[in-house]
Amino acid sequence: MKGPLFYSKILLFGEYGIIKDSKGLSIPYNFYNGALKVDDNQSEIAKKSNASLKSFVQYLKTLDKNIVDFDFNALSEDIEKGMYFDSSIPQGYGVGSSGALVAAIYDKYANNKITVLENLTRDKLLKLKSIFSAMESFFHGKSSGLDPLNSYLSLPILIKSKDNIEATGIPSQKTEGKGAVFLLDSGIIGETAPMVSIFMENMKQEGFRSMLKDQFIKHTDACVDDFLKGDIKSLFKNTKQLSKVVLNHFKPMIPKQFHELWKKGIETNEYYLKLCGSGGGGYILGFTEDIEKARKTLKEHKLEVVYNF
Repeated sequence: MKGPLFYSKILLFGEYGIIKDSKGLSIPYNFYNGALKVDDNQSEIAKKSNASLKSFVQYLKTLDKNIVDFDFNALSEDIEKGMYFDSSIPQGYGVGSSGALVAAIYDKYANNKITVLENLTRDKLLKLKSIFSAMESFFHGKSSGLDPLNSYLSLPILIKSKDNIEATGIPSQKTEGKGAVFLLDSGIIGETAPMVSIFMENMKQEGFRSMLKDQFIKHTDACVDDFLKGDIKSLFKNTKQLSKVVLNHFKPMIPKQFHELWKKGIETNEYYLKLCGSGGGGYILGFTEDIEKARKTLKEHKLEVVYNF
């Protein structure tokens, strides 16, 4: 048995901000994917995944059946047969490894599921988001439900506010373009829960709250608008501001050895870095107007281009 593929995602803009109603833009990233699988040769990784699915099922049984209900007989049967999530999505890298798993389980075992083929009204999207939020909270403690939604629909999603989301189109890539969005591998596994709790702790301070509103959310919203309009000049101006705000106010989310590199990008304008997901490790997102120049400067690091301008 092998189920359909579910892809990883990248939240281009909106990390942390969407908790407080900023805009956000999330795109599928087809480079990584995962699928539910049953086969006879169980590797150690497959066994570990299978054990983790067992505890996930126990958690799913505690969810309100009015929100989401599963065919637990079929699910438990498949898990007994050794079903696991076969995934190339790196864990703790901010590209949605648990999101893809949640999408795969919902797709195969949810009763009365909302399918991708029907007319996805805003209400249906919000319902899916709240189902996925409840399911994915098992992994992170608190989840927005966006990662699984992106993985499930395989479409870019525009978050206008907490209860206003829509599937969207993004400007098509210019494969010859010099400008790019890239992923920089920090080489460290990040953990979402501790990062989110640092953020929640900071939110208790009035200064941090007003910085979030007046700077972080302002620039995030502008970046989303610029990106969707294809206004590259303004996008880089706002991404630079966003990169500065993150360096000044989200230091704990940036691995120490990247503080200088982050600052260098802002000073030289060769590239701007921002968080990819909750930070603390995993991938760092980069924006550059000249990818070859950025590659030279960052030659010590592994870069993956995800979008060309």
